[in-house]
Amino acid sequence: MTPQEIAEKSADAMWADDPASQELGMRIDAIAPGRAVMSMEIRKDMVNGHGICHGGFSFTLADSAFAFACNSYNNRVVGQHCQVTYLSPGKLGERLTATATEVSRAGRSGIYDVTVTGEDGRNVVIFRGHSRQVSGTHFDEQDG
Repeated sequence: MTPQEIAEKSADAMWADDPASQELGMRIDAIAPGRAVMSMEIRKDMVNGHGICHGGFSFTLADSAFAFACNSYNNRVVGQHCQVTYLSPGKLGERLTATATEVSRAGRSGIYDVTVTGEDGRNVVIFRGHSRQVSGTHFDEQDG
C-alpha cells in the first residue's frame, strides 16, 4: 500500500467509529500522511449567548482534524495535550475549515498545527496538538 492509501484507509476506519464528528456534521475534505482537512457548518445549536460559535465547537473541529492527521499512518494515536487560541468568532451558518499539518513526528510523539478558517479566509482558531502513539493499528495492512 502507498502512504496515501494507508492514510485514506486509516481515515475510513476512524470515521466509521467516530459518531462525535459525524453527529456534529463534520466532513473529511482531504486526507494525506500527516495532514487532514475537515469542515463543519455552524448550526443554531452551536451558537453561544453572544450569538457566535461556542469555542468548544470550533475546538472540537480542530481536535478532530488533529486526530485524523496524526492517525494517518495506521498507528493508533491519541492527543497528549494541546494549546488553542481563539482569534475570530465563527458565525451562524458559516462553514469552518480546519487544516491540520504535521510539524514533527519522532518515535511515539508528534506535534501538529491546526488552523481553523472561516469562509472568508480569516483565521478563527490556531491549535497546536501533541500526540502520543499507543498500541494497535486501524486495520491489518496484510489484508490491503
